[in-house]
Amino acid sequence: MEAVELLGGRISGLRWRRGDLPVLALHGWLDNAHSFMPLSDHLDGLDLVAIDFPGHGRSAPRPENVRYHFDDYSFDVLEVLDALGWERANLLGHSLGGAVSTLVAAAAPERVRAMVLIEGLGPLAAPADRTAEGWRKAVARSKPRRRRVHEHRDGAIAARQQGSDLSDESTRLLAERGLIEVDGGWQWGHDLRLTWPTAHRYTEPQVVDLLAHIEAPVLNIHSEPHSGLMGSRLYQLRLAALRHRRESVSCPGGHHLHMVHPDRIAANILEHFHDPA
Repeated sequence: MEAVELLGGRISGLRWRRGDLPVLALHGWLDNAHSFMPLSDHLDGLDLVAIDFPGHGRSAPRPENVRYHFDDYSFDVLEVLDALGWERANLLGHSLGGAVSTLVAAAAPERVRAMVLIEGLGPLAAPADRTAEGWRKAVARSKPRRRRVHEHRDGAIAARQQGSDLSDESTRLLAERGLIEVDGGWQWGHDLRLTWPTAHRYTEPQVVDLLAHIEAPVLNIHSEPHSGLMGSRLYQLRLAALRHRRESVSCPGGHHLHMVHPDRIAANILEHFHDPA
């Protein structure tokens, strides 16, 4: 494993060179590149690069007074592919990273050879008639606030687990890259603007249109039982929109199943990337 710095140091990440097949790994919201460390031990034959999205892990935050728009991550990914010299690569995305992958593959199909989505079958959507409601929430709650300092490292880890199904082991792995020691204790280093509500979501028909225009073969991996990220009916409708997909793979472990049971899904991932047709 080696550290990588891309885009003039704006994007940091990790690289495991165990082969020649280029794979860019994209993590979930408030996670970082360490979320792919458990999987990396099982992915021989790949040139695997896992980045920290802007404002996450050890990557630089967005400039001051700039919000974190979901769409912008797609341009970050395309810049990273250029920086790596990868004209065409494979994408491995979890949650937010999976949603970003779908946008990249739909918008720039010539850049994506194959794709694995883990708990990330497209972005979250909202009905068109809730647009004003979303904007009002974003305006009301997008306020600077003081960053919380935890007296003890274990307290910071416990705080990250609140409202999630992250295991203690998984959270500690993310903490190795995400926690910062400061005067008085520990704090998570992600940009607090990441926690501001979004002012814009796609509608479900827009998401389906994006999925329908993905030309790369897709392997979808989801939690069993479902993690609650989306209802089973919506999930099936999105699956049906994909034109080139393998049968979906289910695995226990909750939303971060790739950190809990990497050994159970690694063979499926390798098979798909080596023979995506």
